[in-house]
Formats: sequence, C-alpha cells, structure tokens
Amino acid sequence: MSLVHDGHRIALSDLASHRHDAWARQSAHVAAHSAFYQGLWDGKVPPADLEDLPEMPLSDKAGLRLSQPAHPPYGDYLAAPREKVSRMHRTSGTTGQAMNLAMSARDCEITEIVGARAQALAGLGPGITVVHCLNYQMWMGGLTDHMTLERTGATVVPFGVGATELLVRTIQEVGITAISCTPSYPSVLERVIAEKFPNLSPADLGLKLGLFGGEAGLDDPSYRQRFRDTWGMEPRNSNYGVSDVFCNFAAQCAHDTVLHFVAHDVLHAELINPETTDPIEIVSGATGELVLTHLARDCQPLVRFRTGDIITIDATEPCRCGCTGMRFRVVGRSDDMIVVRGLNMFPTMVAAVVSEFAELSGDYRIVLDTPPPHHVLPVHAELAKNRTDDGTLAHRLEQAFKAKLGATIRATILEPGTLPVTEGKTKRVIRSYS
Repeated sequence: MSLVHDGHRIALSDLASHRHDAWARQSAHVAAHSAFYQGLWDGKVPPADLEDLPEMPLSDKAGLRLSQPAHPPYGDYLAAPREKVSRMHRTSGTTGQAMNLAMSARDCEITEIVGARAQALAGLGPGITVVHCLNYQMWMGGLTDHMTLERTGATVVPFGVGATELLVRTIQEVGITAISCTPSYPSVLERVIAEKFPNLSPADLGLKLGLFGGEAGLDDPSYRQRFRDTWGMEPRNSNYGVSDVFCNFAAQCAHDTVLHFVAHDVLHAELINPETTDPIEIVSGATGELVLTHLARDCQPLVRFRTGDIITIDATEPCRCGCTGMRFRVVGRSDDMIVVRGLNMFPTMVAAVVSEFAELSGDYRIVLDTPPPHHVLPVHAELAKNRTDDGTLAHRLEQAFKAKLGATIRATILEPGTLPVTEGKTKRVIRSYS
C-alpha cells in the first residue's frame, strides 16, 4: 500500500521522501508496462524528481478516447495483466465518449481510503446514516463512492437513482440524516414531495447533512443558503474528483467552503496555462488547469493528465481542520469556457448571478445556437415555484450580468418546472449548432 496514514494532515515537506520513493516506483512501472506512455514519451526517460515533471509531455482525455477503441476494452494505457483487474467502471460520458475504467484490488483500496478522507472532512462518520443516491450502474459515483462512505464508519443506505417516492418514505422510516447525491438532485425530491406528499415539506424529512459532488456552484453563498432554508440541511461539497484519476480526492470542511486536496501522498498536482500549457506555480491566487499524476496506480496509471478543470488556489497553508496542502475552487471546465467579446465565461459565473434573484429557481441553461465567436451570452433562467415575472426580470438580469461580470447576455425567463431535472449530472451548456 503506497499510502500514508492521515497523509492529508501531514505537511508536504514531511511527505517529500515518501512522494519521491512513490514516484520512483510508479514511473518505473509506467515506463515498463504502459504502451501508451511509451509511445507518448518516445524514448524519453521520466525524471527522478517530481519538480522536473514539466519536462515530460502532457496526456489528455482525447488520447485516452483514441486508445480504448484501438485497444479494447481498457486501452493500451492498461499497465497490468488483465487478470489483475478487480473492478471495472465506466465514466458518465458527460463531456464525451464514456470510458472503461480498470482498477486492481490495491487501486480500489487506495481510492476508497482517499475518498473517505474527503467524506469525513465534510462531516460524515460513525453514528450517521447516509442514503447514497448516485447511479450504481457501472458509474464510479455509485459503488466506489458507496465504499468511500462506508470507510468513514457511517451507515450507508445504497439507494441509487429512481423510485423517488420510495426514497422519501425510506428517509422517514429509517431516520436517515444525511444524503449523498448531486446538488441538483434535491430539486427532483422537492417536486416529488410537492406532488405526492402535499402535507410534507423538504425540511420535515430531517436531513441535516448534504454531501454533494459532480456539479459546480456549491461555493456560491446564496445557493448554499437555499439548502439551509428549504431543507434545514448543511450543504457540503464532499466529493470532487476526476473519474479517470480518482473518484474523490477533495472536499470542504466545516471551517472553509473551498475544496481541500486530500491525496498528496498518492497524487501529484500541477497547474498549467490551458492555452500555452506553461507551468503555473501553485500559490494563493493562482488560476490554471489542473494536471494530475498518479503516484500509486496499477491498472491505468496517468502521468501529467490534463483534467480540463480550471481551478483557483485559495490557500496553501494548513486549514483549521488540520488538513494540509492546497485549498481551491473549481472555476469551470476548459471545454465549458465560453469567450464572449474577450471575456472568459464559465457556468459557475452565470450561476452566481442567477442565484441572487429570489424570483428565480436557480436553475438555468446557456443555450448556444451558433458557433463562436460569441458577442452575447444566451441565458435561459427558470422562475421559482409560485413566483411571477413582472415584465422587468429579463432586463434586470441582463443589467446584473453587465454590472457584475462585464458581460452582455440575452436573458430568457422560463416558467417554473420548464427545465428538466436530472438524477445525474446536469449539463448547463447546450450547444445546439452542428
């Protein structure tokens, strides 16, 4: 096991020797057994020191997507015998082709321990009963996230998705106090409660802790306050990960709403400029694309893997919770970035403005019907239940975007319940052009 007990509470300087030795083993494993990286590196020898990794080529999802059809089912970046694969998952395919993920028994155990660090940081532990409402059908968010929840010592109810009426009754009957799901899923529950349980309010269910992941926006104060007001629950971003790397390696704690990186003993992080790929130093205030390298992975090890996630570093000193390493916010995805007259716009920025309007539900879509360049950002925002538009809402929303973000938008106000609610990840950017 290449994992340090409570590694997320040990200073990076004190982990230096462990990380150096882990990389020595991992780089030798990749160089010897990964045909994908053998080809990418073209005879170049990986450096002994992690600080010198920027000398090596970057890898990305596009390369993996080409690898799997050419070398089914796991691609030629499978670096272990097929009989060593203990578990197979499939990515959600939210940003493109779904990928097959192969994990050895050791890969599974490390993944579960790291994920448990994140969930425990967010408040889960012994004595709490949590219902897990993510898709168990091959997606890593189902079974593997379930195992991370169990590792905290909590009691886990493996509910999955669908049968929402049964879920409401189960929460009541069992006395469940925590829920693990995407942050948009409670909206599904709210609609079912309103339609099928007219004498019940969401707060009556008694949920006290919301463990969320899979979607952005939870760092917005008004979005978080809505969970408190509607449900009486404390929302926590407990589950940030990249399926190809680790399903969960960052979460927030009770003291700080930003994400804490909890996997420095088994995962190396870099920042790059997404356009030039130049390295960016990980210091407070830095913004760039997150690049990750496994330090302990048997089956599908990744080196300098571009995640596509744009993050901003909030702090690098230890948090009051005791967690060390960087704390960060996800600004958006490089493939969801929309340039509007020279301004880089992300869905999270749109969410922050939309959620300030009490008349709106907080649900929205960015609907692009023409290819770039974009001079105006089309935003479709939905009215909250039992709220009406006085005829000025679109104009006020457009003014708010201009004042807060400097961006010109074209607002369309939709009736309550117009936008579909999903039990999985919600796609906020709709590109309807071919």
